[in-house]
Amino acid sequence: MRLLSLLQNPREWTGTELAERLGVSTRTVRNDVERLRTLGYPVHGTRGSAGGYRLGAGARLPPLLLDDEEAVAVAVGLRTAAGGTIAGVEETSQRALAKLEQVLPDRLRRRVNALQTYTVRVPATSPVPQVDAETLAVLTFACRDHERLRFDYRGHDGTESRRVVEPYRLVNWGRRWYLVAWDTGRSDWRTFRVDRIVPCLPTGPRFTPAEPPEDAIERVMRGVSSAAWRHRASVTVHAPAEQIIDHINPAVGTVEAIDEHTCVLHTGADTLDSLAVHLGLLGTPFTVTEPPELVDLLRELSDRYRDAVPAHLPPRGTTSPDS
Repeated sequence: MRLLSLLQNPREWTGTELAERLGVSTRTVRNDVERLRTLGYPVHGTRGSAGGYRLGAGARLPPLLLDDEEAVAVAVGLRTAAGGTIAGVEETSQRALAKLEQVLPDRLRRRVNALQTYTVRVPATSPVPQVDAETLAVLTFACRDHERLRFDYRGHDGTESRRVVEPYRLVNWGRRWYLVAWDTGRSDWRTFRVDRIVPCLPTGPRFTPAEPPEDAIERVMRGVSSAAWRHRASVTVHAPAEQIIDHINPAVGTVEAIDEHTCVLHTGADTLDSLAVHLGLLGTPFTVTEPPELVDLLRELSDRYRDAVPAHLPPRGTTSPDS
């Protein structure tokens, strides 16, 4: 069983490596490999100095061997999927979990049940739309096979449109799914919410994939956040761009270098108060010239902070004249 557990790793093992891992002789390894083969496990072997053993796939493969940690991980993953955002997998996950729990030893069943009993899921503040499992499969295969997609899409404002895209990646962020693709009609990279996509089958012709100008995850994080911003600002920050980039992820804003001492932060927030707080947390001088509402708020905050400190209170580290 320990040998089978090692062979389930997607690599090729030499007889010497397996013998060292298991603390046995290479002859014992050969004998155990033959025993696994008689039990129906397709263990493939190649001869020579570069040869070794690997476990192949097969329709007659007996149940996979899971160690304790793997069994608990699978059980937790199934419980999570049962309450997730992909429509149609809840019941399947529950059935698979019930089968797994039936064969778990008591000690592992208690661990899984304790995780379920004493773990609380934070409810979503707003309804989270589910994604059709078949739609996810269609999009995934189109990304893999480099096939053009046609789909009906409902925008954020409710408008309907027909899109033709070259799909690149699916991104799961939080409790939503997004498709990053080249929109042939707009001649630009776009991000689409999967729950608003209705694919038109069959898929289109194959295409030669192009790399987007940025990481798919960063594009989704920046695009989703900026779409929700009610207030935007371009702030001149008196610090090197590299220093600010270390404190800013794409969900908060983007940084554009001006020179080695100055950069511009393009950011935003749902409220002006939140935007002002985030700018204050940069920990470096900055200049804001727009929007006017933010400029007025910062003036008000600066007066409020100045008035919060009594005029007679000496700065920290100094002594008053009377002391």
